[in-house]
Amino acid sequence: MDLQELRKKIDTIDDEILDLFTERMALVGNIAEIKRANSLPVFQSDREAKIVNRVRDNSPKGLENASETLFLDLMDVSKAIQSRRFFDEKKITPVKKFIPKSQKIVACQGIDGAYSTDAALKLFPDSDKVYFERFSDVIDSVSAGNADCGILPLQNSTCGVITETYDILAKSKLFINAIIRVNAAHCIAKKPDTDSVRCVYSKQEALTQCSNYISEENLEGIACANTALAAKFVKESPENDIACICSKHCAESFGLKIIAEDIANAKPNYTRFICFSKNFSEIADADTISVSLSIPHTKASLYRLLTKFAVSGLNLVKIENKAVAGSDFQVIFYLDFAGSYSDPNVLALLDDLQGSLEYFRFLGSFKEIF
Repeated sequence: MDLQELRKKIDTIDDEILDLFTERMALVGNIAEIKRANSLPVFQSDREAKIVNRVRDNSPKGLENASETLFLDLMDVSKAIQSRRFFDEKKITPVKKFIPKSQKIVACQGIDGAYSTDAALKLFPDSDKVYFERFSDVIDSVSAGNADCGILPLQNSTCGVITETYDILAKSKLFINAIIRVNAAHCIAKKPDTDSVRCVYSKQEALTQCSNYISEENLEGIACANTALAAKFVKESPENDIACICSKHCAESFGLKIIAEDIANAKPNYTRFICFSKNFSEIADADTISVSLSIPHTKASLYRLLTKFAVSGLNLVKIENKAVAGSDFQVIFYLDFAGSYSDPNVLALLDDLQGSLEYFRFLGSFKEIF
């Protein structure tokens, strides 16, 4: 047979497979109704193990793993369909709306003039801002109800995720309301009467983002808590041969002289900040869901998790993973996917994940503010 004849034969087989798949899914729907009527679980491990063993035993030599993968896919699709049938849309309750202008106190890390101030002003121009030295203090303030919302950096387009934020987010019980994007157009600034510069102070991430300039100018980079505190230190220090990396607005507010502007290695240099609150509420036009979860150390566990999203027709837009400190290399995944909490399809998937994973946490529904 030539190539066209072989392809035609494959097309015929594919049509037969599709017919059989349709018939199988109809039976799956019937099984879902029986399980629902009798309060039986969607997943029954002994039944799955029997099917996998039978498939491997009956597969041609060399195709055992491929056959197992195919049938695991079929069973995962079946379970996703059954879970959707099990989900009761009558249980959906209206979600409280997140209204930025009603948030009176916003907690930020650092001091006034840091990039967190720029992020807060984008969403909360009229709210009072309170500042804390540590990330954990911002979390504690919101958790205790002393601030309505908190702002922390989450990710930078040059140096990646801010691990400290992910670490404390995993331990908290707060919810993400929005992502705020800020262009961190770093400048380097010094005292007006300074001639030469020996070293430069800034947040470690800012030093990394401006490493090319620091190297070219033969400067020593010294890390401090954030860019605004670096500017304050340079302003108040008795030393005259030091500078800082911060925003142009921050440098001007501390009366510093800008040596060079826009010195980041990559341009534009964006930082994404999360806005979070104690109680879950959804901002208008929210289009992204964020969750954290862990999966077992078994073959194809991540692949099988992703199948749930594919069957639901939901697009994953971000996957991050973080090792759990003090564990035997246990990993927590942070997933963002397109969707809104008001979508029953999204809620059915969240319900499925909640019921099928040992650790699962819904982190919020948000949109990105540019």
